[in-house]
Amino acid sequence: MADGTNARGAAGPARLAVFASGRGTNLGALLRAFPPAGDAEAETVLVISDRSDAGALEVAREAGVRALHLPFGRDREAFEATANAALRASQVDLVALAGFMRVLSPAFAEAWRGRLLNIHPSLLPAFPGLHAVRQALAAGASRSGCTVHFVDAGVDTGPVILQREVPVLPDDDEASLQARIQVEEHLAYPAAVRSVLRGEARDDGTVGSAR
Repeated sequence: MADGTNARGAAGPARLAVFASGRGTNLGALLRAFPPAGDAEAETVLVISDRSDAGALEVAREAGVRALHLPFGRDREAFEATANAALRASQVDLVALAGFMRVLSPAFAEAWRGRLLNIHPSLLPAFPGLHAVRQALAAGASRSGCTVHFVDAGVDTGPVILQREVPVLPDDDEASLQARIQVEEHLAYPAAVRSVLRGEARDDGTVGSAR
C-alpha cells in the first residue's frame, strides 16, 4: 500500500471499514481524516455495528457512508460470516475497530492479519481489557493514554502501531481521565491508519512513535 496501490493491488485510496458499538466519536475522527471521497490515502466506505441503536450508525449515514447493523448475540460465527461478506462486497482493504465491544474470533483476526486495527484507552501492555481507565486510576498510575494496535488472537495483545500519552492528575475521576485520553485517541487513530497504509507499521512488532 506504500507504493500507491491498495491491498487489492489497485491504484487509488485504500477502502476503510469501521466496526463500532457506541456513539462513534473515534469513527467521527476517522471520517474527518478519511471521508468517502477527498483523501488520497484512504476513504471510509462501510460502518458495521452490533447494536441497532449505536450512534455510530447515524454518524456514518450523515457522512454518506453505508451503515449496517449486524446482530452479534451468541452467534459470533454468523456475525463474522455476514461481516466478511459485507467487507468483500465493499472491497475493503483495512478494518478499524473503534469502540467495538465484542471479541472477534482468532480465525477472523488471522484472515485480516495486518489489516485489522483496534484502539484501546491505555498504554498497552498496561491495563488491557474492559474498564482500562478505571484500572489505571485504581492502580494509582501517574500516566495513561491510548494505543492503536494490530488485532491478533488475544485481547489487546497485538503489535503496537502508535501510542499517545496523557498525565493522570491528582483530582482525576474516570470521566475526566477518559475525556483527556479521548482527545488523544482522535489524533492517534488517523495517524496510525496512515502509518499502516504507508508501510511504516507492520504486523511484525514494528512500533510507531509514542508521545
